[in-house]
Amino acid sequence: MLSPKRTKYRKQQRSTLQGNATRGDKISFGDFGLVALEPKWITNRQIEAARIAMTRHIKRGGRVWIRIFPDKPYTKKPAETRMGKGKGNPEYWVAVVRPGTVMFEMSGVPPGLAEAAFRLASSKLPIKTKFVARRDLE
Repeated sequence: MLSPKRTKYRKQQRSTLQGNATRGDKISFGDFGLVALEPKWITNRQIEAARIAMTRHIKRGGRVWIRIFPDKPYTKKPAETRMGKGKGNPEYWVAVVRPGTVMFEMSGVPPGLAEAAFRLASSKLPIKTKFVARRDLE
């Protein structure tokens, strides 16, 4: 499961999800990519589930890059707790994804196989996604 080794602060404020991605919106490593079309927080478990689905479908051939990293702590107060008494404890980690972010990249496989693998991966994610090839973005 992805999570930071250490952070400067244990808890973070929520911030906004407005606007499109300005960084991480180009295919840098592979030939094909999975691009987010909606803003959302993606949890470390969702990223891992998508990675496993992709790598199993391509039968561990080719290469897969994960371009997002869950570095934002998600805090939660326990159930049936009264309001107040501070912010809750960190429960899990999320990656902030804005529209246009390339979340995963792949190379070394045929385009049809890559598209099928990304379709499986996108079913594990809570957002709408789009399959793109490097030549489409250039």
